[in-house]
Amino acid sequence: MRAPRYQLIADELRTRVDQGRYTAGRLLPSEATLRAEFGVSRATLRRALEQLRAEGLLDARQGLGWFVAAEPVRQPLSHLDTIEARLAASGVVPEREVLGFAFVEAAERIAAVLGSSAVLEVTRRNLADGQPFARVTVWCPAELAGSLSRDDVTRASFHDLLPVTLGGAEQTIGAQAASAADAALLEIPVGSPVLVVERVTRDADGRPVLVSEHVFPGHRTVFAAELPRPGPAPDASGLPSGVRLVGGEASRGG
Repeated sequence: MRAPRYQLIADELRTRVDQGRYTAGRLLPSEATLRAEFGVSRATLRRALEQLRAEGLLDARQGLGWFVAAEPVRQPLSHLDTIEARLAASGVVPEREVLGFAFVEAAERIAAVLGSSAVLEVTRRNLADGQPFARVTVWCPAELAGSLSRDDVTRASFHDLLPVTLGGAEQTIGAQAASAADAALLEIPVGSPVLVVERVTRDADGRPVLVSEHVFPGHRTVFAAELPRPGPAPDASGLPSGVRLVGGEASRGG
């Protein structure tokens, strides 16, 4: 007896995952593309996908699509860390691709934070097991970064390269829709959810030495914070310390 069409589709997609054609965290082709490939209705395809979700093989997010299920990388808010260190701790192989390296005149907001109009701007893409994980842009005062080369920032993080002792960082995390440029780099649909982290890293004396922007696909990472008891006292707004309202929504600082 011939298996139902949806079952054959589910079997084929399962085989592709098993063979590594679709790896953990990777987006599947769109439903429209899969319907055209298999020549089936939306209902038939959705039944196959839902079966694989019930098996724990696939998952889906609104505005993103279907992807091979994987535990998101948990990034703690309790201490300063690099993307590479967090990926390695999660058991995946980190890589970095430097996309831009230039000494430039800083945008006004960057210059105001760093106290310098001349900065090194580095843009890179971080990979996890060969799959896009983040787009990162870092700005560093030229006086600190003047001796650095493209090869330097390819092989190591600014944390390891700067001739100063780091003292900590402040960061703001928000949700946005992926721009066309970030969607292309991260291999996700335009407008799909991303987490955007803006971080200011300071040296041991409290001076800002790095400003960075990190963009993560919404299904690949989560940020976790420990809330010890007793909790921090609310500020005048009634929100816990470290939480502020931006555009009517709560945003947590790091």
